[in-house]
Amino acid sequence: MKTKEKFVGFETLKRSVSMAQVLERYQLLTTFHRSGDNLSGPCPLHGGHNRTQFRVSLSRNCFICFGDCHGGGSIIDFVSRKEGVGIRDAALLLQDWFRVTDDGNGQGVRRMAASSQPVSPDHNGYNPPLRFALRNLDESHPYLKERGLMEETIRTFGLGYCRAGTLSGWIAIPIHNREGQLVAFAARWPGTPPEGIPKYKLPRGFRKSLELFNLHRAAAADPRLPLVVVEGFFGCIRLWQAGHRRVVSIMGSMLSDQQEELIVQAAGSSAKVILMFDEDEAGREGRAKAEQRLATKVNVRSVVFAAPGMQPDQLTPEQLRHLLQ
Repeated sequence: MKTKEKFVGFETLKRSVSMAQVLERYQLLTTFHRSGDNLSGPCPLHGGHNRTQFRVSLSRNCFICFGDCHGGGSIIDFVSRKEGVGIRDAALLLQDWFRVTDDGNGQGVRRMAASSQPVSPDHNGYNPPLRFALRNLDESHPYLKERGLMEETIRTFGLGYCRAGTLSGWIAIPIHNREGQLVAFAARWPGTPPEGIPKYKLPRGFRKSLELFNLHRAAAADPRLPLVVVEGFFGCIRLWQAGHRRVVSIMGSMLSDQQEELIVQAAGSSAKVILMFDEDEAGREGRAKAEQRLATKVNVRSVVFAAPGMQPDQLTPEQLRHLLQ
């Protein structure tokens, strides 16, 4: 396991990372026009459309908005406003994204050559823990109640509607690794999304194939119970709320090699696994493949729902208890 590196400092970050690289990471650089030392374009902070209102000075490595924002600052200020986090958390994000380390004399060293792409897991299969958490999420958003979630469940899973940053307008879902470290935030559009908008999105650079959602909680539950494996976040959360705490989600319909290994480890000495995938084409295909792969390693069985389109989060506690007998 990697250890946390010390914070390199604000000035080191500002010397090591350029505004252009930050804009490129957000896939915004192509929307800007360069003229000499300056970049200009619509403001990405308040969603402006005037193509000259947001200016970047490349030599001074700073920005200013002449529109509704009426603000400016450094790369750290930009990320702080874009992500809706504090200055230090924004600096830690930049340090992680661009792999900036201290060279011993405060100058800063980039561990990725001039690339502004987000940090990817290493070749050993590792999603680096986040050094920030989204704050001030709205736990009372109607969508969470529409999904049948109780206040205790919402607090336990850290769910909430995000009003600022890149997840503004979405329900944020924290994802942890098996050690309980926060490694990503998934996002769910609250309701039926507009055309062209997906129901769910995951951060760039995060590999869901390396994790099982809710594994750290499932590992703390009674090991004599079977480990239930579902596809989605809300199926997992609803089963947990219904009283079955040994439940994880693969965050999709296809089981990865790494997730297979985590399931076998989590099954433990009881080695009992129940697959409870959605009753649709993708779910049936994923369930069949997962059962075939796990059958040689654990005692696995599948739950087949009678109704087409049925999902685990639609089960009542009584139906769940019957299916898990």
